[in-house]
Amino acid sequence: MTTLLVTGGAGFIGSNFVRLALTDPNTRVINLDLLTYAGNRESVQDLDPDRHVFVQGDIGDAALVGRLLAEHRPDAIVHFAAESHVDRSIDDPSAFIRTNVLGTQVLLDRALDYWRSGAADGFRFVHVSTDEVYGTLGPDDAPFDEQHRYAPNSPYAASKAAADHLARAWHRTYGLPVMITNCSNNYGPYQFPEKLIPLMLINALEGERLPVYGDGQQRRDWLFVEDHCRAIARVLDAGQAGRVYNIGGNAEMCNLDVVHLLCDLLDERVTGERPRRELIEFVQDRPGHDRRYAINASRIRDELGWEPSVDFAGGLAATVDWYLEQRDWWQRIRDGRYRSERLGVAHFEESESEEPES
Repeated sequence: MTTLLVTGGAGFIGSNFVRLALTDPNTRVINLDLLTYAGNRESVQDLDPDRHVFVQGDIGDAALVGRLLAEHRPDAIVHFAAESHVDRSIDDPSAFIRTNVLGTQVLLDRALDYWRSGAADGFRFVHVSTDEVYGTLGPDDAPFDEQHRYAPNSPYAASKAAADHLARAWHRTYGLPVMITNCSNNYGPYQFPEKLIPLMLINALEGERLPVYGDGQQRRDWLFVEDHCRAIARVLDAGQAGRVYNIGGNAEMCNLDVVHLLCDLLDERVTGERPRRELIEFVQDRPGHDRRYAINASRIRDELGWEPSVDFAGGLAATVDWYLEQRDWWQRIRDGRYRSERLGVAHFEESESEEPES
């Protein structure tokens, strides 16, 4: 039986990864999640308790992390846990520094102690990060590759860049077998409804306004979450220690075109009072909003044989269908049953590069 310690496994990407890992009957997952605002226990509530052990706790709690490693003796750590919402990082950078930087340092320290003890042969640590650490691209710039310089432009991106540097340093200085992944924008089932795609989808379904930042021409590379999880599993299985792997969906689109496509897909499925594109409203852009991200994923393709299997149109249609079928899941977030604080319409983010919880 292979045992994985997954941090942030009740969030969007983490819960999808946990589900993928448990498709192997010989895998067990210890899921450590603090259940902050975007962690949702319901996303993993139905999983087999014999092979999925949920622990509510903080990656910054060194005693807890050490105890979990000693008790469960995992073969690997897959580290998703992070605060990830750019708007929130602008409002309160301290929470991002605390979780993304200090929390990652605690996790690396305890992992190093565990690895040095020889408790797990072939131990590996995958640190899941974001393309936002590279900054922004011009219209004609080549996509980010693994040698691109770091130039983070938001407190969130800066905190993830710091965490990446720590992970790299723990490998180079101490030999800890760490691999880093930097992914493009994720979308798919179980995404928290403040992110662009689920927010626009749910607002359009309910006839509410669709707030689009600036002129809507910010370009992102979109990656279906299940493809991302397959890539992480591949890095975990065969990636080279100390290596960085960029993961992208080969689906670069501007935000406004994404919203248009969402509206059209929803109009085809659910009759509304008017075409849902008419609900779009342009709102003031956020400070320092990066204009373009794009990923060159040739390394993971050439070295590990991974490529995205879902194109954006098909993945977005599947995402729309999932949200239509799982209304109770997101209604519990929208109406306060999930959390006492109701989600505001104006507070949204187009990216989801890693897990929004610690």
